[in-house]
Amino acid sequence: MKQLAMLFLGFGLCMGTAMAQQENSPVLQKNAAYTGAKANGKKYRVIYQLDSNDPKIIEKTIRNINNALTDPRLAGKLEVELVAFSGGTDAYLLSGKYQEPIKALAEKGVIVAQCSNTLRERKIDRNLLFDFIALVPSGNGELIIRQAEGWSVIKP
Repeated sequence: MKQLAMLFLGFGLCMGTAMAQQENSPVLQKNAAYTGAKANGKKYRVIYQLDSNDPKIIEKTIRNINNALTDPRLAGKLEVELVAFSGGTDAYLLSGKYQEPIKALAEKGVIVAQCSNTLRERKIDRNLLFDFIALVPSGNGELIIRQAEGWSVIKP
């Protein structure tokens, strides 16, 4: 009987502690009620930098762009560019596995661009890339210009 009483006492103490942990301060309650920034602007522009051939980075970049494109706060207000250079060029190679997801981004209006410097430096023929890929003189130049124009720059 003592063991049963101790069990109930222990259970009661645990429940009390758990409930006390759920009683949040006003600051924590305010934080829990936050639903994200308001998109009051008329237009938002972002350029994603892809300079890695790591499949996890390539897939994360594609996922991040799709997440931004489907954010209801940004619906009809978002202009997106994806620029690849260095190792990121591998995402655009015909021999790779990313043609469908990259093409899907382009079909959603994303500018999908490749650095010409990387093609020249790595001796990659343009015909080895998806035919819908745009070429820019340099990936870094594209980032610099876009940032100066007020675009957000994201490097996943």
